[in-house]
Amino acid sequence: MIYFDNSATTRCSDGAMKIMQECLQDNFGNPSSLHSMGFKAKDYLKDSRDIISSILKVQAKEIYFTSGGTEGNNLAIKGGVAAKKRRGNHIITTRIEHASVANPIKALEREGFEVTYLGTDEYGVISLDELKAALKEDTIFVSIMMVNNEIGSVQPIAEAGKIIKDFNKDILFHVDAIQAFGKMKILPKKMNVDLLTVSGHKIHGPKGSGFIYINESIFNIMVPQILGGGHERGMRSGTENVPAIAGLGVAAKEAYDNLDSNREHMYAMRRRLIEGVSVIDGVSVNGHTDEASAPHVVSVSIKGNRTRAQVILNALQDGYDVFVSAGSACSSNKPAISETLKSIGLEKDLLERTIRFSFSPDNTMDEVEKAIRALEALVPMMTK
Repeated sequence: MIYFDNSATTRCSDGAMKIMQECLQDNFGNPSSLHSMGFKAKDYLKDSRDIISSILKVQAKEIYFTSGGTEGNNLAIKGGVAAKKRRGNHIITTRIEHASVANPIKALEREGFEVTYLGTDEYGVISLDELKAALKEDTIFVSIMMVNNEIGSVQPIAEAGKIIKDFNKDILFHVDAIQAFGKMKILPKKMNVDLLTVSGHKIHGPKGSGFIYINESIFNIMVPQILGGGHERGMRSGTENVPAIAGLGVAAKEAYDNLDSNREHMYAMRRRLIEGVSVIDGVSVNGHTDEASAPHVVSVSIKGNRTRAQVILNALQDGYDVFVSAGSACSSNKPAISETLKSIGLEKDLLERTIRFSFSPDNTMDEVEKAIRALEALVPMMTK
């Protein structure tokens, strides 16, 4: 099997699996219990919080564990907007956000909030001038993803954060870093980011794990979305999923201990895949083809009457044991036209003829070569 769908999910690392087994079978106490088993469970939470806060250069108490990216994004958006709604009614986001950002914002729009949607250029990158022009006196919340999950475009987060805070420091700035964490250095405080969300299963941690960074300066005004026993300083109630959180911490440490070598390896595979498929007649690559893009995502469109994404995906899997995505696997099993591909101006005929390759450090150059050979064989048959 050649697995090139790592933006959808990743294989859990051996280190993450090992510590999860410890938590499930040996040190399985409830971290709220006032005995030694509970204290040991609480130590796992502290260790993961310390690892993550050290990576981001923030305070440990600014990290709150969640069940993953969707919950984190909902908490950031709904909790942040609720905190500021008395000050204004205007939200800014982009047209290329993941559904876990886009849909909560659409729900707020239906409630009466005004929303400005920023477009992108042909490479999937927003215009800072457009952002600056969109800011208004009643703007209360801005949400911009760091790395797009479909084409790998990287947004100018630090520059956007400066523009937002120079305009009005009270505007909350949220960044979905789910496809960025583990792939690049992220420093929320230097970037003027108030809220930042991450999912564990994108970085070789377990599904059902994630965290949200909440700047301590806004902790007291944030509105929790899950109420109960007051876990996570009251920001996210519910008994903590200790095995998943412990696995998340190990996966985060592994990713950042090897960040530079992992990036170099994934960029090398990305360059070779782009080089190999670009010479196939009828194949085009979306977004930046150089290192202006994230290291792990390649979006490929294929012309032809028989080249709908699902058909290509099935042919690669059934004939060559190559697993890719027809889009964002997190969004839905149902076919939908990608807002990202529309935003970059992809011609209409290619909107449903686009597949995504996404790498992890576990992939090899030999696997890339085999995928290129597979497309070399398949595309001529499909484009006749």
